[in-house]
Amino acid sequence: MLTASPRTVLIGLCLLCAACLVLATALGSVPHSPASWWHALTHPGSVEGELLWRLRIPRAGAAFVVGALLAVSGCLMQVLLRNPLADPYILGVSGGSALFALLSMSLGLAAALMPLMALAGALVSVLIVFGLARGSGPWSGTRLLLTGVVTASGWGALISLVLATGPDNSLRGMLFWLMGDLSYARLPAWAVGVLLGVVAVIMAQARSLNVLSMGETTARLLGESTHQLLWGIYFMASLLTAAAVSVAGSIGFVGLIVPHLVRLMVGSDHRVLVPAATLFGGAFLVLSDTLARTVIAPRQLPVGVITALLGVPLFLLLLNRARLRPQAP
Repeated sequence: MLTASPRTVLIGLCLLCAACLVLATALGSVPHSPASWWHALTHPGSVEGELLWRLRIPRAGAAFVVGALLAVSGCLMQVLLRNPLADPYILGVSGGSALFALLSMSLGLAAALMPLMALAGALVSVLIVFGLARGSGPWSGTRLLLTGVVTASGWGALISLVLATGPDNSLRGMLFWLMGDLSYARLPAWAVGVLLGVVAVIMAQARSLNVLSMGETTARLLGESTHQLLWGIYFMASLLTAAAVSVAGSIGFVGLIVPHLVRLMVGSDHRVLVPAATLFGGAFLVLSDTLARTVIAPRQLPVGVITALLGVPLFLLLLNRARLRPQAP
């Protein structure tokens, strides 16, 4: 674990976010020099300014908010299960949200209804996974994880069915959206509100999350209402996931990798972990989307492809690091 103080890490992450946002707005199929970038930033009415203010800045802002939403959701899921493998993608929340949003697209519903459909899908997935995993017996994180994996597979099968029976002219767009795509994403105010509101609630409940991460029995002994707390965590994680899916489709690995890396920097205290994950998750997805736009420019890749290509080796390195860590006697 790094020895830097939490304040130093948070300041460094703020600088990283600023650098990633500048890089995202400067690079693309039409790159900007520092002088032309500044001119475009200060002259919105120019041709360069139109490109910057109408396309790149909204897309970079959407990428930052979606990355932050997924990172915080991953933090909550890992507290819920006390398992580093937990994230919205693995537990089926992302799949349920994506299926319902895809159905709204297939049925030609108004775009304004997509966030509500995504939230409905996330909540349905929560009820299925939480209800089947808990049953009438004691709480089991392992059972919840296995139920979530199976449920995610079921959502994936239903998504394949929707794609197979959908119209051919919209198939490519649906596939890109399912892989996570920010090409047409904009930054809705409600998504920012969801992020800020949930983070504020989490910060107010940071002590409870720290206690719950030590185990449900310990939390009860210390006076926490674990039943309400667990449902609250699951609902907030589902709300965050639904908001992210509504804006950019299904993007994997952000909620899995970012909390791991942030814990190496600041530890497991959620008073520091959550804001650090918010910043790093946003910066990670902004950088991934910049790569998606530029690596084979002028063509663009779905950002979910880049997060998977970055996330898989990072996760394997983390697993190898945990395996090589000496065990306490």
